[in-house]
Amino acid sequence: MRVKRGVPAHAKHKKILTAAKGMQHYRTRSYRMAKQGVIKALRYSYRDRRNKKRDLRALWITRINNASRELGLSYSQLIAGMKAKNITVDRKILADLAVNQPEAFKAIVNTIKEK
Repeated sequence: MRVKRGVPAHAKHKKILTAAKGMQHYRTRSYRMAKQGVIKALRYSYRDRRNKKRDLRALWITRINNASRELGLSYSQLIAGMKAKNITVDRKILADLAVNQPEAFKAIVNTIKEK
């Protein structure tokens, strides 16, 4: 007996077209174009979940560098001084201190500046 594939095919197409909902032009109507777009979008999302971490670290370093230069130290001097004084604050927290609590950040910098 012949098996008709209408229902599974329709479900498969509907799943892809639903995933392509926010796309433009034929990617929302044509199954073939929608499938290509969804595959590409999934690749980008996988890649960019990793790149996001890289971008955020770069942002933190930029913020720390700007804040520390205003207080008379470069970023590299600040990090080297923190290692020498055994101050273990990661870059995320340090950047947050530099933006939201400048007095606390200034206290860290002054600790490093002391000889």
